[in-house]
Amino acid sequence: MRRTLLIVIGILALSSTGDAQIIVHDTSVTARNVLTAALNQYLLEVQSAQHSQLRRMAQRLSFFTPLNKYTAGDAPRWRRHPGVDDEGEMMSALLQSALDFGDADGAGYLGVAQPVGLDAGVLSGLPASAQTVVERQLATIDLADAVSVSTINDEGRLRFAGRAELSAIDALEGDVVDGSLEQSATAVLDKISGAELLGARQKQARTSLLVALVEQLAVDTKRERDTYAAALNMQLAQWANSASRDVASSPTGDALRTWRQP
Repeated sequence: MRRTLLIVIGILALSSTGDAQIIVHDTSVTARNVLTAALNQYLLEVQSAQHSQLRRMAQRLSFFTPLNKYTAGDAPRWRRHPGVDDEGEMMSALLQSALDFGDADGAGYLGVAQPVGLDAGVLSGLPASAQTVVERQLATIDLADAVSVSTINDEGRLRFAGRAELSAIDALEGDVVDGSLEQSATAVLDKISGAELLGARQKQARTSLLVALVEQLAVDTKRERDTYAAALNMQLAQWANSASRDVASSPTGDALRTWRQP
C-alpha cells in the first residue's frame, strides 16, 4: 500500500506544470542572430532610401512650378497669300496658289515669266559660233526656269504641310504643359518621341530650303560667269581685229590715252 501511494505521488509530481526553467546560453547562436538582425535592418534602410529617391525622381516639374509659363502665347502662323478675284490677274493668282500649295508642273511660274521669242529658223540661219552662244544662253534660261519651278513647288508644299504641322505642335505643347502628376514615365517618353519626330520633319524642311538656295546660287553663279566670259570674248575679238595686239597700241588704248576734257 505504501508503495502504491509513492507511485501515485510521483506521477502527480511529474504531470504538474513546473515553474522553474533552465536557461541555456549559446554564444555562436546569439552572435548569428545579432548579425542577421543587423543585416535585415541595413537592407530595410537601403530599400527605404531607394524608395524615397525613386519618389523624388518621379516628381514632375509641375509639382514645383506651373508649366504654362513655357508656352508661346503668340506663335507665328502660316498665312496664305490673299486671293485675287480680278480676271485680269489670273496668272498672278496661279503663282500665289503655287506658293501656298505647290505646283509641280510650274504653270503658275511659267504663266508670269517672260518667254523667249526665238524662231528656230532664225537660229538655224546663224553661224555655228553664234548658234553655240545662243544655245548656251538658252540653257541658262532653262536652268533658271527649272530651279524656280522646283523652288516654288517645294515652298508651296512646305507651307501647306506647315499648317498641319503647326496643329501637331499645338497638340504636343498642350501635352507637354499638362500638369498632371499621374502620368507615367512612358507617357513622358512618348512626348519626347513626338518632339523628336517633329524636329526631324523640320530639319528635312530646312534642308530642302537650303538645297533650293544652293540651286539659286548656282544659277546666279553661272549667269555671272557667262557675263564675264562674254565680255572677255568681246575684248579678245577687239584685240584680234586691231592692227596690233598690244593693249597700249590698240584703238581703244589710243582713244583713252588721247582723250581730253572739252
